[in-house]
Order: sequence, then C-alpha cells, then structure tokens
Amino acid sequence: MTIMNEAAVSEAEKEIEHLMTLHPKGFDMSLDRITRLLEVLGNPHLKLPPVIHIAGTNGKGSATAFCRALLEAGGYSVHVDTSPHLVNWHERYRIGVKGGRGQLVSDADLADALRRVGKANAGQQITVFEILTAVSFLLFSEKPADAVILEVGMGGRFDSTNVVPNPAVSVIMPIALDHQAYLGDRVELIAAEKAGIMKRGRPVVVGYQEFEAARDVLVSTAERLGCPASVYGQDFTAHEEFGRLVYQDEFGLADLPLPKLPGRHQYANAAAAIRAVKAAGFTVTDAIMEKAMTTVEWPARLQKLTEGDLLRHAPEGSEIWIDGGHNPSGGEVIAEAMVAFEERQPRPLYIIAGMINTKDPVGYFRAFTDIAEHVFTARIRGSDAALDPVVLAHSAYDAGLVAEPAGSIVEALQEITRRQVPGSPPPRILIGGSLYFAGNALADNGTPPT
Repeated sequence: MTIMNEAAVSEAEKEIEHLMTLHPKGFDMSLDRITRLLEVLGNPHLKLPPVIHIAGTNGKGSATAFCRALLEAGGYSVHVDTSPHLVNWHERYRIGVKGGRGQLVSDADLADALRRVGKANAGQQITVFEILTAVSFLLFSEKPADAVILEVGMGGRFDSTNVVPNPAVSVIMPIALDHQAYLGDRVELIAAEKAGIMKRGRPVVVGYQEFEAARDVLVSTAERLGCPASVYGQDFTAHEEFGRLVYQDEFGLADLPLPKLPGRHQYANAAAAIRAVKAAGFTVTDAIMEKAMTTVEWPARLQKLTEGDLLRHAPEGSEIWIDGGHNPSGGEVIAEAMVAFEERQPRPLYIIAGMINTKDPVGYFRAFTDIAEHVFTARIRGSDAALDPVVLAHSAYDAGLVAEPAGSIVEALQEITRRQVPGSPPPRILIGGSLYFAGNALADNGTPPT
C-alpha cells in the first residue's frame, strides 16, 4: 500500500493551513460567496462532465463508493469529490483515469488549485469548505472524465456543492436527525434541506428512508419540480437471497454477489447507486454490477483491519473494525452489523470512541447498550470540536454502558490486552464515533486511504 509521506503533502497542506488562518472552518448557509468566487474563476462548475450529486444523512459516502465502482467497472473515468477526509486532504479529490482506478489528486495539482482559488477570492469573506469546493470544480473542469460524483458536505439546499444547475441525477440517501442546529430538529425539515439539490426536470433517486415523513417530503418535492423519480421499495429494491444480492427494477432482476462492504444496510445503498448510475444515462450490465460489488471500497465504513500497527497492540487474534458512523441512526446500523458478526462468531465487543461536540453521543451509544462489554473514550486529534474523553465516557454511562477514558486509541488497545483472560476468545473491537476519529485510527495504523 502506498502511503503519502509528509514531504509529499506539505505544499497543499501549507496552502490549506494558510487559508484556515484567513477564513472560518464552519458552515455559512448561503450560495452567494461560492457563486461570486466561481464567476471570478470562469464558472468551472458549468464545464463539468455529467454530475451525480449525492446528499443524505447516512449512506451518501457508501453510495458514492458504489457509484464510482460501477462506473469504473464499466470502463468510465470518474472524478470524485468527498468530505471530510480521513487522513490527508488529498482524499477529497479523486481524479478519473480512463479504463482504470481513479487516483488521489497529486500534491502539485492540489497546491496549484488552492493558490489559484485563494488568489481569485482576493481575501473576501468565505469559508474554507467553500474554497475547497471551488477547488474541486476547478480540478474537475480542467481534467477530462466521463462523470463526476459530487458528495454534499451538509444539508443540500445551501451546501456549496449545490451550484451545479443540471446534474445528470440527484440522489438522496437515508435521512435522520443530524446537524439540527443548521438543518432543523425534525426529519421532514432535514428532508426539505436535502431535497434542495433536486433540479427541475432532472432525474432523482430516493434511497431507502426509515422515516415515512422524510420520504413523503422527498417524493412530493420531486413531483413539484417535475423530476423523474425512482424511489427505493417502489421502483427498485434489493435483498439477500441464498447468500447473494438480488437487485430488481423495471428493467429486470440481477443476481449479484453480496457487496464487499459489510453490513445489511449496504444492500440498499448498492441498489440506490445502481439506480442512480442508470438514471444518469450510463450503461450498467449484469457483468458491470457483479464486478462493482466485488471491487467497491470505502475506508472507515465497517472496515476490518487486516494489517498495520494497531493490530500489534490488541490481543492476538482480535478483530478490529473501524467505522465513521456518528449519529444515533448510524450507531443502530453499526450495532446491527456487530450483532450479525456475533451470531456468526461470538466474541466480547469493546468500543473505542471519539466524537465531536455537535453530535448526540448518548443516542449513539444507546444502540450498543446490550451488546458492548466495555467502552473506552479518547480525544480526536486535530479537531477543535473534539469532546473531552471524560465527558464522552459519562455519555456512554448515561446510555447504560460501562465506560472509562483513555489517553489514546493505542492506550485503549493496550488496556484491552491487559484485561484479556488466557483461554478466552479474542475480542471484537470497534473504533468509531466520528469520521475524524476513524481517520485518527487509520493514521495510527499506518494505512491511510489511497
């Protein structure tokens, strides 16, 4: 595995650090500043290949990964914009390669684009996320590709990615409570914000929705805008049958391998991606779908560590899983996967968690109340919003779990090792609670995304 060294990332990181001293990191719900900046840059967002625009509370990253796998399996080149990154800023920008696997942007190209965007902004008020979005439009408009997959940062209606006027398809993945301070405290309000990426007359794919109120808002918005809509459970669906994934829509039925990404929730995510790529006008054969299910990759989403430094600190034979899920609904999905693993191979479950202060830690931990043996909490490195481990441990306790703070992920693993009773089964260890914390784990393990 190729790991980007410090010298290789230094120029782009210096540019980003400089921008952070000039502009706020947070969100400012308006499109005025990004629109002004893009005009100075020559409106690169109007010069993109066909765009698959993906929003949602949960599952949008997985849908992005499945869409990329499907397109690359079909021989298409695809640019991919995602956020946040796990270890290196470069992860946010994957540049398409014709007939092959897209590559993370080079440090030279990223540093150059950052300088050009910073110069174009000329010191005017803007957020760092808006600058990073402008960078993606600049990079993707200047390098040929067959498609762009554009992941919404937060919300939809006022997200800085929402300046693309005619996406090939808009995709709304599962909606739940998250970012309530910005998006509202009811799922229908959050759904209305996510639905803001729909464009009049353009195709829409609505993924699985746990909440009927959210689904109703999405469907009614699509109808109002005259968008051809495909809705999970109505126009397409997927389920497991005899150890295979069965996908079905009006074009027929496909018998596929189970996705490489573990967890039953990935069946619906895969289905939404298949439908989205079809709706965007790309060819999707059974052979393409089969290849995509076996090649899809998405770090820190129920990622099992098979190599790296962290395994050395855990009891011999341990399973270590990393997942960036960070809200109550995400916790429920991860807990369901842990239960399924337990049914196949019983092991004691330990959780090592780090979270930021905009989340609902008690709600997240509550999903693990009856299945986790012990929780260790640690601080997220590199985040001003990181929760204090003692406070986070109290949240786990309030959810009915036995918990204690630790100095780091490694210290938590070492404590689990000290508690291991000879002859007892090695543990299953989940490191999660935040994508930022998952990124810390991958960095500690020496296996950042490539």
